[in-house]
Amino acid sequence: MAVKDVFDVEGVLTTNGCRAVADHAQPAATDAPCLAGLRAAGARIVGKANMHELGFGTTGLNPWYGTPVNPRFPDLVPGGSSSGPAVAVARGEVDLGLGTDTGGSVRFPAGCCGIAGLKTTWGRFPMEGVAALAPTMDSIGPLARDVAGLGVGMALLEPGFALAESRPLVVGRIRISADPAVDDAIDRALSAAAITVVGLDPLAWNTADDAARVVLLGEVHDTIGWLARDRPEGLGDDTLRRFASAAAITAEDRAAAEADRTTWHSQLEGLFGRVDLLALPTMVEPPPPLSNPGRSYVVLRTRAANLAGVPGLSMPVPTAGPVPASLQLVGPWGREDELLRAGLAIEDAIADSWT
Repeated sequence: MAVKDVFDVEGVLTTNGCRAVADHAQPAATDAPCLAGLRAAGARIVGKANMHELGFGTTGLNPWYGTPVNPRFPDLVPGGSSSGPAVAVARGEVDLGLGTDTGGSVRFPAGCCGIAGLKTTWGRFPMEGVAALAPTMDSIGPLARDVAGLGVGMALLEPGFALAESRPLVVGRIRISADPAVDDAIDRALSAAAITVVGLDPLAWNTADDAARVVLLGEVHDTIGWLARDRPEGLGDDTLRRFASAAAITAEDRAAAEADRTTWHSQLEGLFGRVDLLALPTMVEPPPPLSNPGRSYVVLRTRAANLAGVPGLSMPVPTAGPVPASLQLVGPWGREDELLRAGLAIEDAIADSWT
């Protein structure tokens, strides 16, 4: 396993991918508690993996320690912020990666690198010993070459974890504005798995996604905004710009976003009374090129799951072109077992579609 450099590993520095942190870091006295299951099962942590600085971004680029190269698509961004674990998995250097996901930071790099990633339910695993970004949205999750590997990752993190015995049968399809090739790939994958699809209005998801950005930026300012004030020389230009955006979030902005969060929880409860899972793209178009990394902030559609705290899965699905699309499945609170069971069914159904 490779773990993102936000997790304390006994005897090793936790740099958070940031010079401002690394210059003052001391070796961790103990492992982060969430690693206990891995250790007990005998998983071998072979190293810390690079990341987008402070986990505060989606491109995966890092000005201090170099940018992990997307091994399948070297001209495209690796995705962030868990770029290093995703790249290590995609390169076949490790069986599993472990990352954090605050607004899509496991699912997006998985999508960019053509692998699978799982954001777990908020609070399912302890976050002590894991560098905080936005505490009401931070979660952890495994990365693997396929959905079956994510099941292994969950069983390592949580001994006794098992997939649901029966797969979800009804999926609510959220049709956000996306590249037609991406939409077609997702529709074909769902159809191949003989899943009943119910069309859903994207308005609630889009509103929650926008609110999640405000909540995330506000909490980042509270949690690590002091770095921009006290150690700006140890921060990259991109991070400094994002800290400026965080500082501009007002109390009124945050209150409105929290009201939207409450509404979103209620809306999700109603949706999951009608369908088993939600389905939509992880990103609305192929991963951005390295020549235009800022496009990453525009294409991903993952933050609404973090706002509600519910689990989300991203998995590659074939397109007519060389770059796969990434299907995102979102499940009810605590139902990673159902989410992975559905992902496995889709994975099996499209196995012969890859060229």
